Amino acid sequence: MYTNNKLSKAVRLAIAFGAASATAFTASVTAAEEDVTAKVERIEVTGSRIKRTDLEGALPVTVIDREAIELSGEISVADLIRNTTFNSAGSFRPQSGSSAQGVSQVNMRGLGASRTLVLVDGRRLTMSPSTGSSQDLNSIPMAAVERIEILSDGASAVYGSDAIGGVINVITRRDFNGVELTLGAGRVSVPSDGGDRENGSVVFGSSNDTTRVIGGVSWNKREIIFENAFPWVQPGSSIYGNNWRPASAAVFSAVPGGCTEANFIPGPIGGRERCQFNFNATNANEASIGNESLFVKVDHQINDDWSVYANASVAKTSSFGRYAPAPDSNIFYSGLATPADGYNNPTNPNAWMYDANNPNRVAYDPAFVGANEEVFFYHRFAAMGNRDNTIDNENVDFLVGASGRIAEIDVDFGARRVRNQTIGLGDGYLAASTAWGNVNNFNPGYCADGSFNPAACRFGYDIQNPGSNPSDVLQAGVVTTARKSNFDINEYYASAAFDLFEMAGGVAQASVGVERREEVYADKYDSQSAAGLVGGSSGSSAGGDRSVNAAYFEALLPATDDLEISLAGRFDNYSDYGSDFSPKIGLRYEAAEGLLLRASYGLGFRAPTLDILTQATSFSADSVADAVTCEILTGSPTQPCQINAFYIANPDLSSESSTQYAFGAAYQPTNWLNLTVDYYNIEIDDRIRSFTSQNLIDFETEGKTPPAGLGVTRDAQGVITRIDAGFGNEGTLETSGIDLNVRTNFDFGNAGRLINNIYLSHIIDYSVDGGRNEIKDPGRPQQRINLNNQYVFGDFDFAWNINIIGSQYNTNTGGVQAGHIATWTTHDLQVTYNAPWNAKISIGAQNAFEKLPQFGTSAAARGSRDYNFNLYNAFGRVSYVRYTQSF
Repeated sequence: MYTNNKLSKAVRLAIAFGAASATAFTASVTAAEEDVTAKVERIEVTGSRIKRTDLEGALPVTVIDREAIELSGEISVADLIRNTTFNSAGSFRPQSGSSAQGVSQVNMRGLGASRTLVLVDGRRLTMSPSTGSSQDLNSIPMAAVERIEILSDGASAVYGSDAIGGVINVITRRDFNGVELTLGAGRVSVPSDGGDRENGSVVFGSSNDTTRVIGGVSWNKREIIFENAFPWVQPGSSIYGNNWRPASAAVFSAVPGGCTEANFIPGPIGGRERCQFNFNATNANEASIGNESLFVKVDHQINDDWSVYANASVAKTSSFGRYAPAPDSNIFYSGLATPADGYNNPTNPNAWMYDANNPNRVAYDPAFVGANEEVFFYHRFAAMGNRDNTIDNENVDFLVGASGRIAEIDVDFGARRVRNQTIGLGDGYLAASTAWGNVNNFNPGYCADGSFNPAACRFGYDIQNPGSNPSDVLQAGVVTTARKSNFDINEYYASAAFDLFEMAGGVAQASVGVERREEVYADKYDSQSAAGLVGGSSGSSAGGDRSVNAAYFEALLPATDDLEISLAGRFDNYSDYGSDFSPKIGLRYEAAEGLLLRASYGLGFRAPTLDILTQATSFSADSVADAVTCEILTGSPTQPCQINAFYIANPDLSSESSTQYAFGAAYQPTNWLNLTVDYYNIEIDDRIRSFTSQNLIDFETEGKTPPAGLGVTRDAQGVITRIDAGFGNEGTLETSGIDLNVRTNFDFGNAGRLINNIYLSHIIDYSVDGGRNEIKDPGRPQQRINLNNQYVFGDFDFAWNINIIGSQYNTNTGGVQAGHIATWTTHDLQVTYNAPWNAKISIGAQNAFEKLPQFGTSAAARGSRDYNFNLYNAFGRVSYVRYTQSF
């Protein structure tokens, strides 16, 4: 339909496939340039549903092809995507201590994982049951991937909700004949134990004139790493060791004589002896993660006009994490304070630790412990063992469809069924009421009349070793937690593409379609956890369903030989909150031979997710600062006080909206140089965000209207009687930046071929609610850069990737940035031998020079770990070997 000259075709092919991976290399486009006059198949590129021969359109798309994937050295789709420059602020990855322990996310532009849309073959990847609001990259089998296309522009007009920060489309293999076996293994250098990895796959395919079949199995695994395996890790210090405080004052002290067990740390804090707990002795931040997948893809040409196709995959992901023993305090539970006459109460002169019959007795010091009264403990129940969590996810995805031609109209329709289930089991958690009951009812041998008679009155405790709990007491205090989550999809779709009319630049094209998606979400905790009766764990069940009906259109209008206009719009109607319309316009202009200019403007949205729309109402006695209420409840307007708060599923929650525009250029001045530069600007309104009780009180104080559905209820005297908190719509988020890609391709004849690629993502501005620019705040670098080099010589491929995460400030106090977190640069090396027996042998090292993240940073920069866990890793050098045999 287009008349494209030889150089123009070469430019488009080179630019499209030269927009290389931000983590690896793209294949050479030399083959494409050698036969640019040949017929180019019309293909569909991410961001548009209209197939075309012009590969470089109005939207910026980065392509990571199969060769790039192999040269990266990564063993999973999750790690490959997380390390692209578009994942500017890092993203969540498998970790102990999280309810989403086995999940890997991507966070384009630093806007949040729920504002990045992940597709597989153009269809939406289902939400993770563990989060209910984001997608899990671990469920995509690496061996099935042909290429990955990253659209660094909004695309709600094409794909609907969530496509604000960008779209990642994983394209699975289609044409493959034969059998391919791959085995690989890797070791990390820094932790003294753990972290080793393995991967493998078997892919088979066969095709003839009418039928194509491809299938295979894929697996990868990374071992758990315990925190004490890292050389820099210092003992952790948690108040949840063996400490107590009187009910009348927040003064913490160690339980006298009670800090002798393993991993308990005695020492003075704030002038008083404290018994802290070293949680780093047993816990693991790096959870293990493993994936096993089975996939098959079939399409059959019925006749010249019609074909049927089917895709099916089963992906199983398993993760194991270990946390330190359960920490808990009886201050959290009504009626479980340790009574004044309790034999575990340090203010009781008759407590077991002061008894003359106890060989480890300590002296009773009334001046130190104070008056005899109720007390609260902050205790680590180490005797009950570590908390171990095993998370298993199974994703079953089946799609069947047909495509054909009716008259002059190309049609495509199909149905899809996804069943995604996660089951989590936790061992070593605390049956809180039972455990604290045992603490409060502890009797080492005292009789009802106060006399001491261990033989007649003891309750199974050994006065010679009171820290040694009997097995029945330990078993009664331990509980196994369970969580079962599902996120299922039924999807139906139909589309039609057709030519419209002749224009000066060619034939105008259009595509229209409809979709229906039925989502069912359930997140159920065991009854004790849901009721808040389990120490060291929490969770609120949720569940519900909804349907989404959508209709869309797209038109491609070649106004002249050089100017192309694209129009798109999509209407989405959600059964639970309302509807959204997302329009978009794009321009593509060939300003000169080899120079393409492009621009786009559009609106987008993010629908509220089922997890927050269906969460069960939970009660919380929140501590707040409110002068009127606290003066009545505590006698002082400046003292905090507790109020009744209810965290609800907000019935008035609606979608957030985005306005975004972009413009850029793609230029190939010579046959060895390609470059693209694109500017983007995104503004999000009515942000979906969480509001605490104090947030809503502050809104009142500042004279603001609380978000719809949430608020503070007061009586006639102004005293707070109830607060409805949760998620609401409020505020703005704005960001802008520039993406730059420069690629060179030098052919030296018998001396080999050199391909260089640099990709840079530079953020200009990131601000919330019209505030200051947060770029270079802790955890928000301004740049991510990847420089990739590939040298092909004979049967050898040499790869050198340089990965750069920009510098940041260590602290931000009152808008003043201070300190320095250095630029983090790592080098990946790989050599591949293409053996004459149709095999490939690859040896490589990621982070070859063992660069470690910067330590000693502020809590704002590192969070609760020793470094920013989402932005960096601390594996050191990852040495690996991979063997691929084709038959």
